[in-house]
Amino acid sequence: MNLRRYQRLAGLGIILTIAIACAPAPDSPPPEVSNDPSVPTIETEAAEPDLALPSDTVAVTAVTVSGEPGSYQFEVTLSSADTGCDAYADWWEVITPDGELLYRRILAHSHVEEQPFTRSGGPVAIAPTDTVIVRGHFASQDVTQTGYGAIAQQGSVSGGFERVEFDQPVAAAIAAQPPLPSGCSF
Repeated sequence: MNLRRYQRLAGLGIILTIAIACAPAPDSPPPEVSNDPSVPTIETEAAEPDLALPSDTVAVTAVTVSGEPGSYQFEVTLSSADTGCDAYADWWEVITPDGELLYRRILAHSHVEEQPFTRSGGPVAIAPTDTVIVRGHFASQDVTQTGYGAIAQQGSVSGGFERVEFDQPVAAAIAAQPPLPSGCSF
């Protein structure tokens, strides 16, 4: 993610945090404002921003790699807004920065009650210094919500992985490449 995009996202996060902290509770009447200096002011802590994901999003939040060069096992942690087989994270994959599919781990069921969740897969045939992107895919009966999540992890076995904002158009064509899910168990 480039610095300018990161700065914009960070600025939006600050604005959202302030807006959430200043918003009245949904069922409470708006607070009365007094200009009387004898009325004490109550200090409140800023509310945590709502980190709930949109229903069409899956985020790769962590990647751990073990094994040997040319045969690595990946443990990938995903956070998604699974609601059941009608909308769930259906795979994670490892791709090159140029969009070549190296490995795809099919997720055969939803993870409604298990968030975030971690699943392993491999072997992935890469060298320790090869840069790869690990991204998640979300399937929904609402076709407009199906696709890759915007938050991925990029890095290498030797250098580690870090969160990146994934550009959707990159390698979108590989979404149709096998292996593909054959259905959802539950």
